[in-house]
Amino acid sequence: MNPIFDWLFAQYDGVPTHLVVLEIIAVIFGFLSVWFSKRENILVYPTGIVSTAIFVYILLVYGLLGDMLINAYYFSMSIYGWWIWTRKVDDTHYIPITKIDAREKRWSLLLFLGTLIFVTAVYYLFGKFDSWTAYVDILTTAIFFVGMWLMAKKKLENWTFWIIGDIISVPLYFYKGLVFSSFQYFLFTIIAIYGYIAWKKNLGKSPQTLLK
Repeated sequence: MNPIFDWLFAQYDGVPTHLVVLEIIAVIFGFLSVWFSKRENILVYPTGIVSTAIFVYILLVYGLLGDMLINAYYFSMSIYGWWIWTRKVDDTHYIPITKIDAREKRWSLLLFLGTLIFVTAVYYLFGKFDSWTAYVDILTTAIFFVGMWLMAKKKLENWTFWIIGDIISVPLYFYKGLVFSSFQYFLFTIIAIYGYIAWKKNLGKSPQTLLK
């Protein structure tokens, strides 16, 4: 076989087939979710729910508690975001994209710090500080927690957090042995950059449809 192909997928040796299949499905739905988010399409949430639910199971099996908490949080925030995005400002327009204000900046900082403390405590209680990846995992968890909260509230700055977290996650997931997920985060980084540009163009505009 191709040496590059062998090198990429050698990390799946001994991994149950159903976990590999589930990861591929989760990656596909995760990609669709980010793509729909870029387009300000409400389908970001049902596709995201499918992806995160699968990843919660996979990451539990792998014992990656921080990543599992991220996806469990994504799942709940997807339901919240679904509700927020479908609110209307009048009879024909939905809630617009806006920038965070001073109050939301404070809440973002508190959420970031609170997540760092909480996930650190979880890792400590379960004795998971056995690798340097645990510390990076805690950091990305905090970054993504804020990003997801801001996305649910349709704040432009959510993309900044996604970009930073995705860039860190590409090599991290590859090192962990989740090759498909690493590739997913590489694509996420690209989409997040375009997402920021697209949302900035639509800043302050109230859409008439959430399916586009």
